[in-house]
Amino acid sequence: MTELARGALSKMAAQLDAPVQYSFRLGDELLPVNPLIGKTLRLEFLGAIHCSHCGRKTKSSYSQGYCYPCMQKLAQCDICIMSPERCHYDAGTCREPSWGEQFCMTDHVVYLANSSGVKVGITRATQIPTRWIDQGASQALPILRVATRQQSGFVEDLLRSQVADKTNWRALLKGDAAPVDLVAVREQLFASCSSGLTELQQRFGIQAIQPLSDQPVVQIAYPIEGYPAKITSFNLDKNPLAEGTLLGIKGQYLMFDTGVINIRKYTAYQLAVHELAV
Repeated sequence: MTELARGALSKMAAQLDAPVQYSFRLGDELLPVNPLIGKTLRLEFLGAIHCSHCGRKTKSSYSQGYCYPCMQKLAQCDICIMSPERCHYDAGTCREPSWGEQFCMTDHVVYLANSSGVKVGITRATQIPTRWIDQGASQALPILRVATRQQSGFVEDLLRSQVADKTNWRALLKGDAAPVDLVAVREQLFASCSSGLTELQQRFGIQAIQPLSDQPVVQIAYPIEGYPAKITSFNLDKNPLAEGTLLGIKGQYLMFDTGVINIRKYTAYQLAVHELAV
């Protein structure tokens, strides 16, 4: 058994390529993952979790990598991150106004993606295409540029009356979603939600919510040699070892012949990666 790397785990770095190129992020170390496909690996939780913000040792990870006090005080852990339309910056109660100004009062993109089926989502303009890769989307299409995160949340809330806003992670890991004409879906959405979009433009200004009608559909391929026969999740909190032959990577999931693991779920966990001799 050979140890390849160890350190505090973060979500995998991903670079759009054909296929996507992944790397483990363990502390300051980057370990390319694509070359490990087909090899037998062991992921070992070393028993310690340190908050990714303050470094405090914590028994449990909250909001993917934070201790409880940081989860309670950081703007990036507030409820409006999951529900942008509930932003309370204008009410003067933002936990960290400077953080909000940097990350929320900036251009966001409303997009369509096809992962386990068509969904609508939002992300900062600077997070494209990373957001799509993290969701395991095989196709993605930006459809609107919006001035703030809250406003993008209002748009998403409107559009999800017509299309899903969730990914079925089990379906994602069973195979590739059937291709979809995302341009046609966009046009159908714009037609069915035209009055709602007009109301939002009247409320926030026509420049705040701008359709993107000339964007190409982005095709994304993942490094996968095969899909697991059965979707069983490893749980490092119950068993510190996740072991098997690596079949592929999709989104933030590693797919082994013995089960799957969502790497992002274990942000801030101290982890060692081993390659096993066969």
